[in-house]
Amino acid sequence: MRDIATLRNIGIIAHIDAGKTTTTERILFYSEESHRMGEVDEGTTITDFDPEEAQRGITIYSAAVTCRWKGITINIIDTPGHVDFTAEVERSLRVLDGGVVVFSAVEGVEAQSETVWRQADRYRVPRICFINKMDRIGAGFERTLEEIKRRLKGTPIPLTVPMGSAHELEGVIDLIQQKALYFDPDSKGKDFRAEEISDKHRPMADVWRKKLLESVALLDDDVLSIYMETNDVPAEQIYKLLRTATLAGHVQPTFSGSAKNYVGVQPLLDGVSRYLPSPLDRPPVTGEHPNPKKRDKPQVRQPSVEEPFCGLVFKIQAGPHGDLCFVRVYSGVLKSGSRVLNARTGNKELVNQIWHIQADSKAKIEELEAGDIGGVIGPKEAVTGDTLCDQGRPVLLESITFPETVISMAVEPETSAERKKLEETLARLARQDPTFNTRIDEETGQTIISGMGELHLEVLRNRMLRDSNLNVRVHKPRVSYRETIRSAVEATGEFHRPQAGSPQFCRMTVRLEPHQGEKPIALVNKLKPGDLPAEMVRVLEQSVMDFAHGGGIVGYPLMNVRFVITDVDYRVGETTDVALQAAASDACREALNAADAVLLEPVMKLEVVTPDEFLGNIQADLNARRAIIVSSELRGDLYVVEAEAPLAQMFGYSTQVRSLSQGRASYSMEPLKYAEAPPEVLREMLG
Repeated sequence: MRDIATLRNIGIIAHIDAGKTTTTERILFYSEESHRMGEVDEGTTITDFDPEEAQRGITIYSAAVTCRWKGITINIIDTPGHVDFTAEVERSLRVLDGGVVVFSAVEGVEAQSETVWRQADRYRVPRICFINKMDRIGAGFERTLEEIKRRLKGTPIPLTVPMGSAHELEGVIDLIQQKALYFDPDSKGKDFRAEEISDKHRPMADVWRKKLLESVALLDDDVLSIYMETNDVPAEQIYKLLRTATLAGHVQPTFSGSAKNYVGVQPLLDGVSRYLPSPLDRPPVTGEHPNPKKRDKPQVRQPSVEEPFCGLVFKIQAGPHGDLCFVRVYSGVLKSGSRVLNARTGNKELVNQIWHIQADSKAKIEELEAGDIGGVIGPKEAVTGDTLCDQGRPVLLESITFPETVISMAVEPETSAERKKLEETLARLARQDPTFNTRIDEETGQTIISGMGELHLEVLRNRMLRDSNLNVRVHKPRVSYRETIRSAVEATGEFHRPQAGSPQFCRMTVRLEPHQGEKPIALVNKLKPGDLPAEMVRVLEQSVMDFAHGGGIVGYPLMNVRFVITDVDYRVGETTDVALQAAASDACREALNAADAVLLEPVMKLEVVTPDEFLGNIQADLNARRAIIVSSELRGDLYVVEAEAPLAQMFGYSTQVRSLSQGRASYSMEPLKYAEAPPEVLREMLG
């Protein structure tokens, strides 16, 4: 049985093009997990195995791989950097114990760097940093460090610093061991040597070493005393204190180098094993009893094989022989052939097969232990975020929340004969991707698909063609608006008519209120016990929620609205389920029509990086697109413009920004919030 203390579940996270996948390739090569080093530019990397990833040179799907380094087993999830695939990062961070955040030394902290850092904060994931691309012209190690402090409110502590930059990058200095590390390009960096620091780099090394000792000394009073007396701190003390502070989330040990040019990756691997947590270093996982009547105390599961089994499904991959569920095991042991409980549905699921996943290949195994990540085939009803657990000791873990979709388009099959095939394909894609959904427009009968951005929907369309041989016609993308209300309103609905010869009656009152919460729609029942039989209360609540999910006045989903059931007039023998449903629908419709309806539009966070001479043109264009420019600052020799812009105005922006800057500006965009749309947009929709 493996010692769980030697396990590291880590994610490699960053902005697009910071070098995550290249860093992962080097880690697999140096740990002898792979014997041929793949390159992103050539489409030969292990973790970007999907044809679309290889073609575009970007990561789209998170990939799981395992390697071993100096007695430590490392499960790595290489995540996408493009904002359209943020769900892959979200679900990976939910189940990981630690993270490696990669920054480009040229671009520094970019928009998606902030997003992944916030996601890691939310899940309290300890992390270390790697400042990559030190071999590139314009690389700034200190500038990137300062941006991590200023923009991310991080506390990076450099442990390796670069000797030179751009084409003069010689290697890195290990500040704890006080050695200069030189990496041999002929062996692709596999062979490296540690030497005394040269006179040329000694002054720089001394400055950084002093900063390191001062940072470490502040972490412990006893060590501070040692430092004050001797002006030094023993290496073992530094390692120990940095580990404790990293696990607590107080600091981020920071490494530097160039993954592409083979510099500085082995010290980063040492950092993973030295500073990032094993499952034992993380708090025990806590959930609640699936039965609402038994939720008086939290259900706690320690990371031990002795505990009852509990695991979280964090990803689903559809396959020809059934769905492959990626599962993180938090406690106990999951055995092949066993039956487990799906805590969300209350139904039992059969585990037919268990697989060890290595990117796009897999090997059959008999069991997964606490701390492991693996693939399971068998569960029929499982979706992303479901808890699988021991039938006798059920527990429901907190699920994974995903951002709202912001963009939609209508799709139709080339021929009517392919309509059923389209339905099945879309259902399969929606099962795999929680940020993709599909619905039928009741007015037009069109199939509407929604996602996180134009690239997201384009990739899914290509998958339909490649995996299902299904060619679809797509219509112009459109914005996924939401509706809300400005002020509270109350209304009464009534149903009173004979049906099949007997009278049916129900009158109920509902209040609609503006509301801010985790879920877009909330329901509060203010009825007193005895006002309505318990089984009818369930029917009434379900009727209100069915109406709430049916959309607002224009037909877009409601958001930030609370439905409060305040009163119901009930008559024995006359108040039936049908009467309840009709009265609830009538009351909700009256209230919604009387409310001050507001249309909400998705607003994007936009970051444009441009040479100085095009700044004026780009700002003028953004103003014309109803964008609010939040800041404009010089980063290196480029200007970075941060803005908030309505998505409706941003279609085709990539072409426009290229033409405004002779192809020299770049931008990234991510969903930020929903905000009130101009009144004329709503007026136009209402005709």
